[in-house]
Amino acid sequence: MTDNGCVRPLLKWAGGKRQLLPALEPYYPQSFQRYLEPFVGSGAVFFHLATTGILDGRTVTLSDVNVDLIGCYRTVRDRTEDVIKALQNLEREHRRRGDACYYDVRDQRFNPARAKLAAGGDGAADRYPPALAAMLIFLNRTGFNGLFRLNRLGEFNVPAGRYTDPRICDPEHVRAVAAVLRRPGVAIEHRGFEEALAASGAGDFVYCDPPYAPLSRTSSFASYTAAGFGALDQQRLLQAIVGACRRGANVVMSNSSAPEIESAYQTRAARQVKIAVHRVPARRAINSRGSSRGPVDELIITNVRAGVLAAVKPRMVKAQGLRPRA
Repeated sequence: MTDNGCVRPLLKWAGGKRQLLPALEPYYPQSFQRYLEPFVGSGAVFFHLATTGILDGRTVTLSDVNVDLIGCYRTVRDRTEDVIKALQNLEREHRRRGDACYYDVRDQRFNPARAKLAAGGDGAADRYPPALAAMLIFLNRTGFNGLFRLNRLGEFNVPAGRYTDPRICDPEHVRAVAAVLRRPGVAIEHRGFEEALAASGAGDFVYCDPPYAPLSRTSSFASYTAAGFGALDQQRLLQAIVGACRRGANVVMSNSSAPEIESAYQTRAARQVKIAVHRVPARRAINSRGSSRGPVDELIITNVRAGVLAAVKPRMVKAQGLRPRA
C-alpha cells in the first residue's frame, strides 16, 4: 500500500514518475500556496507530496483531459466501497477465465459502457459509475504494461498482459488512495492543460508530466486520447508554461530528451522567464522491443532553482551543439 510511508498511485501509467521522484524533489519550491498538476496520470508526484506532508494546508487541483482517468479518480473518492466490490467480482472472474475474461471486459463491457457514457453529452467524468471505474482498474492491472491506449475511434485497445497471478483488488490500497483524494482542498477536474495552466499564477507550484516527445519511432506513445499528443501540442504546452512562469508560477516539467524539446526550452522566450533544462538518468519503460527498454536520459525543465540537498545532481544541457540521441 505504501512506499516508505507514501501511498502508492492507484494506477500504473505510461511514464509514471515514481522512479524519478528523487530527481524531481530538489526542484519542489520552498514555499507555495497552491499545487496544480495538469497531466495527473498516475499522480505519483501528487501522492508523494500529499503523504509526506508537503501539501498540508494547501489547495490542490489535479486535472487531465482523459475522461476515464478523472472519472475513475472521482468515483474511487466518492464511492470507494462500491468500486472495491465491483473490482473483487472482476478478480474472481479473472481467476476462473484468465485472458478470456480480459477481452470480454474490454470489448463487451468497458468500451460499450464508455461509448454510452460519451453519448450522454458533456460531464461524463461526473457520471462515471463504480462498475466502469472498477473495469478501468482491472484492465490497468491485467493489460499489457498497464497501458492506457485508445485507437482513433476512441476505443481502448490494449492487449492482455502476461501475468501469472496479478493483484487486481487490494481494498486497503484503494481506501488509502480514496482518503488522499478526499483531503480538504483537493479538486479533481476534467480539463485540458491550457485551461489548467492559464489558471496558475504567483505563488503556485505547477508540475507538468505531459506525454513525452518520442526519442524514436518505436518509443512513441501519446494515445491517452483518440487525438494523441503531437508536436503542435508540445508547442502549445511550451507557450502555456512560459505564460505561467511570466505570471510568477513555480513550474516543474518532465519530458524526454528529444532534441526538439531540449532546444524549444532554451529559446529566448524560455530564458527570459528563467527556465533551465536539466538532464537526469531515468529508465525507458515503453518500447515495442523489451531489449530497448533501459537507461535513458530525461529532462527536468523548470524555473525553480534546485535545493542544496539534491539527491541526484542533474547535468545542465548546453544550449549549443545539440545532437540527436540514440
